[in-house]
Amino acid sequence: MPVEVKDNPQESRYEIRTDGELAGFVTYALHEHYITFIHTEIEPAYEGEGLGSQLARAVLDDARRRGLPVVPMCPFVAEYIRRHPDDYLDLVRSDLKDKVMNG
Repeated sequence: MPVEVKDNPQESRYEIRTDGELAGFVTYALHEHYITFIHTEIEPAYEGEGLGSQLARAVLDDARRRGLPVVPMCPFVAEYIRRHPDDYLDLVRSDLKDKVMNG
């Protein structure tokens, strides 16, 4: 199944699609100097396929590419960062790093 993640700025969310079908999304709020990830949702038909992790990785990689510090309000994105601190903790806004790592 081809999987694609794209930013949909009109909806303030990143969407993950598989075979062209919407499988899930991460909503966000874009601020002048950072991005807040608010909520992640994967459609029930696609749960257990690793799409949530692919989506989290893609949104964090895009934040890095854009030079935006991250505020991971979404528990799923925060947990993904905790599981991959060597790859993504540096993206978290500096005043929130301890809070993210300590849950």
